[in-house]
Amino acid sequence: MWMPCRTAGACVEAVRCCPQAGFRQRWPRRLSSSGSPWRLLFFGSDHFAVESLKLLTSNRSSSGGIVESLEVVTLSDDVPVKRFAQQNHLPVHRWPPNIVDGQFDVGVVVSFGRLLHERLINSGILNVHPSLLPRWRGPAPIFHTIMQGDTVTGVSIIQIRPHRFDVGPILNQQLHQVPDNCTADELGAALSTKGAHLLVDTFMTLSEKIAHKREQSQTGATFAPKINTSMGWIVWEEQTCDQIDRLYRAIGSRIHLRTSWMGRTIKLLDFVGKCHISLLDQRRKAAPGSVSFLKETNTLAVCCKDGWVGFKAVVLRKNLTATDFYNGYLHQTLQKERPCETAQGLFVSRKQGSEAHHMRDSML
Repeated sequence: MWMPCRTAGACVEAVRCCPQAGFRQRWPRRLSSSGSPWRLLFFGSDHFAVESLKLLTSNRSSSGGIVESLEVVTLSDDVPVKRFAQQNHLPVHRWPPNIVDGQFDVGVVVSFGRLLHERLINSGILNVHPSLLPRWRGPAPIFHTIMQGDTVTGVSIIQIRPHRFDVGPILNQQLHQVPDNCTADELGAALSTKGAHLLVDTFMTLSEKIAHKREQSQTGATFAPKINTSMGWIVWEEQTCDQIDRLYRAIGSRIHLRTSWMGRTIKLLDFVGKCHISLLDQRRKAAPGSVSFLKETNTLAVCCKDGWVGFKAVVLRKNLTATDFYNGYLHQTLQKERPCETAQGLFVSRKQGSEAHHMRDSML
């Protein structure tokens, strides 16, 4: 179940719903009649979920669509799904919902972040997941798609099963080519639209999709854990230009890349990609973490495992351009320690905890 969290926050847990579950105890009514309008209960929270809710709203039966009625369950007051529901006059339930038995035919879960009680799941719930399951099960598939450099991803519509996320049978899937230099935000926007249309397509022939559902293979199954701030620490000795580029495109809009300089934490902003540096002494190999200020482009270039990457700004107590950081800090330090025409300093890698180490190793 896709849930784009900023950090590893509160753990996802199973929450017991009202004993009077509002779904019929078997798969949806009039199942033999493909395209019949459904009474839906939608579980969602963020902008990714809004796209599916928006398309379901536009497909209500009053305009000849597939949805007879549509109500919404959210986790908190200030989330995009609730705002959209209120703006479009959809009934909203707080989690866990208190609903009447037989009130709904099918549940739809999109980026919700909670395990549903087994009573609800056995009644028929679909999930929109932004990956080609079984690859990237878990709450952060889009981030890991970018970090690992996948060239192909997609959207899966699955039937939810109790106790575990993203392991249910697949009803529908669609491929999506990952554009070059795509960010997680850009990919998420594309997959949210594709997932919404795939969900509606699934409802159009739901009986057929259920009859031909297929179990997920264990071959190729991977897990996409939540992103967290420790993943932003760069290890210059181990990470390549391409890996740093993918990391920035995956998490940079939520978590700043970080390093240490003179015992202080520096956040690295405005990544510009690979840089080409010519050292004065061609026989000397720059140490990972070495910094060079490129005056022509106002860029800080940092040496990593297989080359140099550039940043236009940093945060050291306050936001600084690369020029400000060089003039105010780096240049003064180098003048005291070792005058150098190319203005080289050293960013130091911070060794990460076991979770971040495991994540980084998986990228190598």
